[in-house]
Amino acid sequence: MQNTLTYIFLFPLLVAFVMLFIPAERWKIFRRLSFAAVAIQVILSVILAINFDKSLNAESWEGMFQFIEQTDWINMSLGSIGSIKIQYFLGVDGISMPLVVLSCFVLLIGVISSWNIQEKAKGYHILYLVLSSSIIGCFISLDFFLFYLCFEFMLLPMFFLIGIWGGKRRSYASIKFFLYTLLGSLFILVVMIGLYLSVVDGDTNTFSLVKMMDGVYDSGSVLDPSSPQLIFGYSARVLAFIFLIIGFGIKLPAVPVHTWLPDAHVEAPTPISVVLAGLLLKVGAYGLLRIAYGIFPDIAIEYAGFVAVLGVISILYGGMNALAQRDLKRMVAYSSVSHMGFVLVGLASLTAVGFSGSLFHMVSHGLISPALFLIAGVIYDRTGNRQMENFSGLASRMPIYTFFMAIFFFAGLGLPGLSGFVGELMVLMGAFGSNELSLWIGMLAILGIAISAAYFLWTIQRMFYGKYFVRESEWESRMFDLTAREKLMLIPLVILVIALGIYPRLLLDYSNETIEFFMKQISQFTQ
Repeated sequence: MQNTLTYIFLFPLLVAFVMLFIPAERWKIFRRLSFAAVAIQVILSVILAINFDKSLNAESWEGMFQFIEQTDWINMSLGSIGSIKIQYFLGVDGISMPLVVLSCFVLLIGVISSWNIQEKAKGYHILYLVLSSSIIGCFISLDFFLFYLCFEFMLLPMFFLIGIWGGKRRSYASIKFFLYTLLGSLFILVVMIGLYLSVVDGDTNTFSLVKMMDGVYDSGSVLDPSSPQLIFGYSARVLAFIFLIIGFGIKLPAVPVHTWLPDAHVEAPTPISVVLAGLLLKVGAYGLLRIAYGIFPDIAIEYAGFVAVLGVISILYGGMNALAQRDLKRMVAYSSVSHMGFVLVGLASLTAVGFSGSLFHMVSHGLISPALFLIAGVIYDRTGNRQMENFSGLASRMPIYTFFMAIFFFAGLGLPGLSGFVGELMVLMGAFGSNELSLWIGMLAILGIAISAAYFLWTIQRMFYGKYFVRESEWESRMFDLTAREKLMLIPLVILVIALGIYPRLLLDYSNETIEFFMKQISQFTQ
């Protein structure tokens, strides 16, 4: 297993570099190379998952990570000012391992979805592979600087992938996406610098997330919890936690910093919507879990109610907006805002079942939401239109398409036996069992599930049942059922959604020990 994480992380970049020397007119070779690169990522991630020790337990965060790769990267002396030490530090635990496998799998689905892209194919696939490496890097980096570098690098390929290959308003959507997420990154940057100046490894400051989570602070430093410093009358640790909530909340996204998401989804090409919904939103949730809650558990307890309210507002506001949409893709985009609110509620519960529910919901949504965008993309590819009122009775013409749509819609609304139910149930159990949250939080979250049932069932009734109808006569010849390539993308997603719904231990066995250790860390501040 030596250097396997490096291969998963950097191999797509190597392939992207090779693509630079291939003539642009040979567009078919680019999709084949992209497929091969991401397929190798999938194989290596599965090998890692098979060899992952699910029973590993330790006394500190340093002992909880596996497949560690650590070496000095930048070690620069600044004379009397001091020095900067940055490490190439990779590793996975029970939280990040499932997200790495999910990322590789969804990225492969995205490559298959990109199969018909011929316009500027060279640039598209190079950017896609850079995006692939950046996403994986976020989930395996244990050095804050390396994490931040990957977090920032996601912005550039996504900006161009939306801005060049997107819809009519692609420039507006890509610029809005870039500005929002760049603003969030600046908040995270401030916290990263503060932590570097406060956390030590031996006698030097460090960007190590492991040391930060283990609380190895320089005595008297600005973020030292034993002697908290004030900035403009507020605790530096409180400000740092709030900055992280804002920074990662934009990426999640949480209301009210969510407005970039519907525009980005609507204008992005289908493969990029798949990656955006399936993975980029999970990077925001992972950042909250790993960094905000992992490094500032004392402040997380103090602000549990605030985070829970943000989650409930996202659930209800996103759901009501989804209910009001007439564009199928925009409806799915707002449903993502709503469903990611459950992640916040689970984290705010500060319970083992709530944390496990948040992680499970992240993975479940990472399977369901890409499928929903693929389903929306099928209609758009055939007609160039996504307005719900332009279609009716599609089940009679596209029965296989309707079958897949029904499974993923029911998974999204939380039908028992499918993965969406398990994640939401665990989050609700955490909310109702939490000592930090009011019962109203759980009750309002349940209302959000009812709203999701309303907009999904309303869409099914309006578009797929009743008398067959399409708005334009020229669409008639294009309303054929799923192609082999479209089935190839959807069948694995169906299998995983059902498998996780029936046997949640496929995921929970990986995360249980890590979540249990997380709870021990938090319990030190609740006694």
